[in-house]
This record gives sequence, C-alpha cells and structure tokens, in this order.
Amino acid sequence: MVRELIIHSNTIGVEIALLEDKRLVEYHIDSFDKKEFSAGDIYLGKVKKINPGLNAAFIDIGHEKDAFIHYSDLSPNLLNLKQFTKQISHRSQSHLLDGYDTNDQIHKDGNIADVLAKGEWLVTQIMKEAISTKGPRMTCEVTIPGRYVVLAPFTNSVGISKRIKDKEERERLSSIIEKYRPKNFGFVVRTNAEGQPEANIQKDIESLLDKWGNVKNGIADPKSPRRVLSEIKKSISIVRDLVNDSFERIVCDNQKLFEELKVYLKKKAVNHYDKLELFQGERSIFDELDITRQIKGSFGRNVTLKSGAYLVLESTEALHVIDVNSGPKINRVDDQDTNAFNVNQEAGLEIARQMRLRDLGGIIVIDFIDMKSSEYRAKILKVMEEALKADRAKHSILAISKFGLMEITRQRVRSEISPMELKNQLQTLANIPSPESVKVEIEKEMSTLIKRYGKKYYLIVHPFVSAYLQKNFFLLQRLHWLLKLKVWIKIKEDSSLNLDEFYLINRGELKVDKAKA
Repeated sequence: MVRELIIHSNTIGVEIALLEDKRLVEYHIDSFDKKEFSAGDIYLGKVKKINPGLNAAFIDIGHEKDAFIHYSDLSPNLLNLKQFTKQISHRSQSHLLDGYDTNDQIHKDGNIADVLAKGEWLVTQIMKEAISTKGPRMTCEVTIPGRYVVLAPFTNSVGISKRIKDKEERERLSSIIEKYRPKNFGFVVRTNAEGQPEANIQKDIESLLDKWGNVKNGIADPKSPRRVLSEIKKSISIVRDLVNDSFERIVCDNQKLFEELKVYLKKKAVNHYDKLELFQGERSIFDELDITRQIKGSFGRNVTLKSGAYLVLESTEALHVIDVNSGPKINRVDDQDTNAFNVNQEAGLEIARQMRLRDLGGIIVIDFIDMKSSEYRAKILKVMEEALKADRAKHSILAISKFGLMEITRQRVRSEISPMELKNQLQTLANIPSPESVKVEIEKEMSTLIKRYGKKYYLIVHPFVSAYLQKNFFLLQRLHWLLKLKVWIKIKEDSSLNLDEFYLINRGELKVDKAKA
C-alpha cells in the first residue's frame, strides 16, 4: 500500500489529505480564523460551578461556553496537581516533581464536591473539542505527546505500545525510559519508537520535559483563565503521529510550511526527511492529484459504491446511522444470501473509510442487508475489524444483531465533518468558481463535445447558475453559442448539483458528460 500525506495551503487555511493507494482516507481542515480551542491544549482554568447531580464541574477556560469535566476525568493524582498549581508562585521554582507523593490519590468513585471548590484554579487539558451546543470536555490526566513517547506527570508508570510485539524490543525501550525518566514522571512509548536509537528517545524525553516547564511558567501568578501549552500545528502533529516507514512521500505546496516541516523532520524524524517534497505546479495540488473531486464525492448524504449499491448516512445529536442499500443496478445471483453478503462486504470497507474520512464519533449504527447465514454475519464482523485496524481513533465493534444491525462506538475528539459544513468550507478554502467562470467552462466543454455527440444539448446546472445566466440575458448567450459553436442549448435545473457542476446531455443520443469547473 502506497501512503502519501498531501498538504495544501491558501490564504484561508490548510487542508490535509491522507491517501492510501491514491484514495482519500483522512481529510482535515485547519482554518486560520478558527478559535484556538483544540484537543490536546492545556489550560489554566477556574472552577465556575459544581454540579453534584452530574458529579461534574464547569470550568472557565476562556471559551464562549464553559468547559465540562466529569469526576471520572479527574486524575487519580488530582491532589498532587492542585498542590503543584498552588505552589508554583514564581518562574524560578523547578518544574520537576521530586517533592510530590504520587501515592496520595483520590477515590475512583468519589464525589466531585469533595475534591473541587468553586473559584479554585485548575490545570486541565482539552479531551474533546466543543461540539454543537456543548463546550469543550476537559481532563486533569494531563499528557504531552512527542514523536516517540508521551509524558504523563504525577505517575511513575511506563507503558509500551501494544503494536510493538517483539519482547526484546519492548525490554530495550523500557530500560531506556527508566534510564532517563525523572521521578514522578511517567511515559508511554509510542509505536514510532520501535527500532529508534537511544539518543533519539532521550532527545524526545528532554523536549517533553521542557514543555512541562512551559506549563509551569504558564500557571505562575494566575489572574485569568488562559492557555499554557498549545498543541503544535495540525499539519505537523499529523506528521508526528502518522508518518512512518510505510509512507512514500509528504507533499506540501506552501514554502513557509515546507520549511517548518523540514526543520521538524530534521530534528525529530531525520529518516523521513527525504520524503518531503515542495509542489510548485501551476494548478492546485488537490486538483493535480484528484483530491478535490474525491472530497466532493465522498461527503454527501448518499455514497455510491462501485457495484451500484449505496450507503445513506444520517447524523443526529445522539448517534450516526448508516443504511446499506443494494441499489437498482446491483448484479443479482441465484443465492440471495450470497448477494447480500457481497454487498455488505463492499459496504463495510467503504463504511470504515467514511468513518475515518468524516471523523465520525460516538455511537454508530449500521443497518446491513439481512443475511440468514451466521457464517456470513461473522465474516462481516471480521471485515469491519480488519478495515478499522488502520483507524487511529479508539473504537469497539459489536457483532451483527438478529435485526441485522451492527453497533460501533468510536472515540470522538473533534466535531465530525458534516456535508453542509464541508460545502461551506470548500467554497471558501478551495475558491469554488463563480457562475461567470462556470459559464466559461461550459463553453470549453461544448467545443469538445459537439465534435463527438452532435449539436443539440440540454444544459443542466444548479438553480443559482441558471438564475445568473438568465439574469444576464441568457437568450443572448444562447445566440452567442449558436453563432460561435453552431449549437442550440436548452437549460434545465438540478438542485442536487454543486455550484461548479453541470451536465451536457445530447438530446439525440442521450449521452451524458459530467464536468466540473
């Protein structure tokens, strides 16, 4: 499998696409004007309200809506964290934790009113970004991720990624961590650390301890809620978390961001330094690599599969529902159960891709086509498990029920990308052409098509484009095309099209060409 990371920058923000064998599997938008309350950011907040009924508290971190923290998201070492926050009164004090007793822990089933008080200052970290009407969800289990390890203060535990299978390698990595680990700092070794020399891991540990020092400096003299440590840029964080030996290349089309990535790779992942490329083509890199078309075709309510089957995706406040339909053109076989299995298998692979692509989170219910065979139902479960192995988000999959439903829970960190939000963002980020430019593209397309299919066409466009053309003397425009191209056009409207999409249908042969500006 060829994996590529494509980064496209413009005046509004940065778009990041992860491709596997040229197919889009992850898509991220990092808008410059987006308010900076991102998952992973660490804040000094002030307890605004205690809610014993929810066993939770609301924290003022400067967001328009108060952040929420449940008792279960408080660190067992909360008392040590509170003590650290109170004692850090000046920047000269050491950020190390030698003088803290990590055995002094809160009870896992306690009451929040017993450990937090209104008006108290608290170091917290965004666990889930603000979603819909809800503010950010916080945790006091503060962690700072690096390239090879993750730092966790107020604990002495050392964990190794489960994906590192080799026993000797796990022991080697554990001994390296113990060698450089200060007292009362725990670490989790990431998959990327496998096979890395000791010096690289040591540098990563030192870098994370420096960041913890920045946290210490940020909470000195608390006067107002503020961010004390920010997650790095999304493009760099994705490179940090994703890029490994399976990646073929990293392509960026912005000189400044390219230089930032060069510095990061040279410092943190020098073995991947040569994979970074600067794209300098005349067209957008997303257009050049066919990513724009894939984005527009992958985020609708309906997703069509190669076989003719299709998915219907609906989202509510509580859960996401995905319905699998065989479609009118699906190839039929004599055995109905086998036919259902084939469709479900294809649908399962696309659903796994859509979950990553849209970053769906929470509860996901999939209504597969009914299969009587228990063997087929078990196979579909294995298909989903295998397809989601590449998914970075934590997830849990249940077997298909007797009603033909599969339930999946998937970690929700950010708001999923909805079709409407994506359309609005793309119109800004990708600079979707105006109706005037669509008119020019129509003329270009016609000059090619009339040589193949004849000279009588229906032009099918979005109603907005139709209104624009008619407002601007569409009859005269049709006469212009008639004189220039010797072709007469009749217009029809289709509200399901994007603003930059149009169809030219030959009225004689009824052959269709779909074009995008």
